[in-house]
Amino acid sequence: MNSSYHRRVAVLGELSSSTSGQLRGMSSAVLIPVGSTEQHGPHLPLDTDTRIATAVATAVAARLAEQPGQRAQGQQWLVAPAIGYGDSGEHQSFPGTISIGTDALAMLLVEFGRSATCWAQRLLFVNGHGGNVAALDRAVRLLRSEGRDAAWSACTASGADAHAGHTETSVLLHISPADVLTDRWCSGNGAPLSELLPTMRSGGVAAVSAVGVLGDPTTATAAEGRRIFTEMVDGCARAVLRWAPRADGMLT
Repeated sequence: MNSSYHRRVAVLGELSSSTSGQLRGMSSAVLIPVGSTEQHGPHLPLDTDTRIATAVATAVAARLAEQPGQRAQGQQWLVAPAIGYGDSGEHQSFPGTISIGTDALAMLLVEFGRSATCWAQRLLFVNGHGGNVAALDRAVRLLRSEGRDAAWSACTASGADAHAGHTETSVLLHISPADVLTDRWCSGNGAPLSELLPTMRSGGVAAVSAVGVLGDPTTATAAEGRRIFTEMVDGCARAVLRWAPRADGMLT
């Protein structure tokens, strides 16, 4: 497989394929991809955010395994199965979207964290969907107030457009090229997100883009996707190594 989303990395511990016995006595830290199931225009799969979060988490775990300091501490980073449903109400007008809302997502993250920290020393939620931020903020604040070493980080890149445009399409061309329907892509509303938000708050994405795209995916390339993806991984890995959560639990 030539995809960072699908490929197994030898130095990586996958939580789902580990056994309880293998984890006993291990200093474990867990990366949890958090994504969504929502429309991404006529050309990208519904799990785009989940794929990106999973690919970033996988690459970050491999990067951390190569760090001398991490090896010296004996800390093993494990990638958990992704949380594939998020807070996506703004996309509810489009078929395929499944949103569980802020309250349910926050509760899920809290209970996940309480359970995982019974055996894992550190948790990092790797977020691939902007709509999840309120739930992550609420959940991670609570987990940290309970004395649990949890934080979250976003899959971000400089100059990124808002939704299903150049940025996400380029990344998908890099990690899952066969699943990008380039014969169906089309540009959407390219206005700055700050200008669109007032209308989106009342009418969702459909009120500002009939095709569900905010940006222009037709300019996307796999080479640009590799650059953007590398920026996401670099930023997240640096933040993990610093491990300096803000008040809301986001790594800086």
